[in-house]
Amino acid sequence: MCGIAGILHHDGAPASRDALRGMTDAIAHRGPDGEGQWVSGPVGLGHRRLAIIDLTEAGSQPMATEDGQVVLSYNGEIYNFRELRDELERCGHVFRSRSDTEVLLRGYVEWGEAVVGRLNGMFGFAVWDGRKGTLLLARDRYGVKPLYYGEWGGVFLFGSEVKAVLAHPAARAVLDEEGLLEYFTFQNFFTDRTMFRGVKLLPAGCLLTVRAGSAPVLRRFWDFQFTEDPSLSGPEAIEELDRLFRQAVSRQMVSDVDIGSYLSGGMDSGSISALAAQQVPLLRTFTCGFDLRSASGIELSFDERARAEHMSYLFRTEHYEMVLKSGDMERIMPRFAWHLEEPRVGQSYPNFYAAYLASRFVKVCLSGAGGDELFGGYPWRYYRAAVNTGFEDYIDKYYSYWQRLIPSHLTASFFGPVWEKVRGVSTRDIFRGVFATHASELRRPEDYINHSLYFEAKTFLHGLLVVEDKLSMAHSLETRVPFLDNDLVDFAQRLPVAMKLRNLGEVTRVNENETGAKAVRYFQRTSDGKLALREIMKRYVPDEISGGEKQGFSAPDAAWFKGESIDYVRKELMGGDARIWQVLDRGTALSLVQEHLDGRENRRLLIWSLLNVEWMMRRFGL
Repeated sequence: MCGIAGILHHDGAPASRDALRGMTDAIAHRGPDGEGQWVSGPVGLGHRRLAIIDLTEAGSQPMATEDGQVVLSYNGEIYNFRELRDELERCGHVFRSRSDTEVLLRGYVEWGEAVVGRLNGMFGFAVWDGRKGTLLLARDRYGVKPLYYGEWGGVFLFGSEVKAVLAHPAARAVLDEEGLLEYFTFQNFFTDRTMFRGVKLLPAGCLLTVRAGSAPVLRRFWDFQFTEDPSLSGPEAIEELDRLFRQAVSRQMVSDVDIGSYLSGGMDSGSISALAAQQVPLLRTFTCGFDLRSASGIELSFDERARAEHMSYLFRTEHYEMVLKSGDMERIMPRFAWHLEEPRVGQSYPNFYAAYLASRFVKVCLSGAGGDELFGGYPWRYYRAAVNTGFEDYIDKYYSYWQRLIPSHLTASFFGPVWEKVRGVSTRDIFRGVFATHASELRRPEDYINHSLYFEAKTFLHGLLVVEDKLSMAHSLETRVPFLDNDLVDFAQRLPVAMKLRNLGEVTRVNENETGAKAVRYFQRTSDGKLALREIMKRYVPDEISGGEKQGFSAPDAAWFKGESIDYVRKELMGGDARIWQVLDRGTALSLVQEHLDGRENRRLLIWSLLNVEWMMRRFGL
């Protein structure tokens, strides 16, 4: 796990080593164990190292072949690198290190771009191939590791974080108004846009080839495909799922440094911790809880420390906890916004603190991310668009549901200061575009639910992964996600929907804007999901955990924004010098904020997003 950066001058001008060092210095937090810069003519590759496998200098980067023709800068972990190494040695390759980096380098020499199809892991890497005069960028199947790029004045730049790209003298930090529209529509990005004009995020499962003087060429090498396999059913499918899950956790335990595990109190992280504890004597586990003295309603269940403590007792782990209070968000926002760079899904500062806690004790931490998106963990969302008259009807329903922050009738007013620049952008077309490569015949509720699973894996899960990477690497911590093992993902996509969701025969069609008691009743009627996964989790966690309802990792901010943090909200958003009102209409936005402060609507995600973008604009001078 590391940070990478690089330069390619289209006009053949020499790449500056000092400029390259400035790019890697900007992401020094990603790799405090070492650095390296390689420059040859118009090309430069940089690296910051977080040493996890082969801690010796032999694993340093950028790494080149003996003849210097192929050079690699790589961020990630390849969990099947030992099997690939054996295969490469049979092909005649001789290794100088024990690192997965060298396996990737020599795998590229042997198989070219096709090497990405052989990798089971998370990665964002760049290969300069002097034999072909090409720069190749690649990002893993699921987007666990981010990789940004852009071009300014004939200079192509890339990096693991936006700040690495912007550190080059040729780049400029300018707010992208269309990115702003996309974010405040979905509280996420569904395209390759970012909040920074000209900076793109390489899509997951894609390759980008850059040749001096030519436009970059983007190609997809893998995509999710949720398609039911009717042969998967009954006890045999459950046993195979259990085998693949155990294999995934075991694969991701490979490390030359200490590994810990998040233990949130739910079954996904709990089951991973249970298996990891069987392999690591006195496994360290980590939980963040919340001060709930001012919480009410559903927020009273947000603190999962008691369940986590019980599982720690059962698994005999060395357990550490942190309790977050309302003021913890306020004090961390400047640093948080700098590391996250572009806001994404949800309210994520608790993840920042969880990573900080874990990083005090380990360099690698296992996470339960991906279990919900692969196995149907959000049934109340899928059921809202499970019965349709056709694909366009489905798009209309699900698009309406995923407008998370502002009422659609206020869009033009909300974006008033920049409306003329973005009015031609169709956010519905952006939403519909997610499905461009997920073609299947849509006849049954199961077909539409598989479409929704595809959508959430491509968008919601991807957003969570980007957040997790940025916030863990802010503390030089590597996060691993066993649910995103290739074999496990491939199997999960083939599982029939009936093995994930229970109430297909009682799909409820409701008003997407229901609130209060109606919303609670709807949630209760649709709170099933992850059926097959729950079956195997019973083997690892207590019944009250495997049979419990889904609980996200979220602070009680709905109450805090109306109580302890109300002065902070007023100071940052209602003061006269807030930067965000240069691009958003102050009156429209604050009227929505006031609805929350008055207790009329729950606008916690909007308030969080306004605060997040405000601090991002300040920190990056937008």
